[in-house]
Amino acid sequence: MPKTAKIFTQDFLSNLTSGELMREHRARVALEDEARNERRRLGEAEQSASSSAPEIRVRVWEKIHGLSLPKDTTHPLVNVIATQTNLTVAEVRHEQVVRRAARS
Repeated sequence: MPKTAKIFTQDFLSNLTSGELMREHRARVALEDEARNERRRLGEAEQSASSSAPEIRVRVWEKIHGLSLPKDTTHPLVNVIATQTNLTVAEVRHEQVVRRAARS
């Protein structure tokens, strides 16, 4: 068994004190938080990158926020999406029209 696999064995865990287990858990949670924050930071950079097409920026915005582009062109989120993606409101509305046409 490789040396790194040792940490996952019952013997290793049973030799840790409760304080050590808590420190291990906190360290693992901190690493997961750091990774999640880095993915979000990269996504936010991608959603506003001028090198990305408007439809890509909107899709990234949707993914980051777990929301869909509203169908209503006057919805208040249209302005928020435009700001956060560095697009114009007209470009976001154009994406709405394109999606509406694709559904038809």
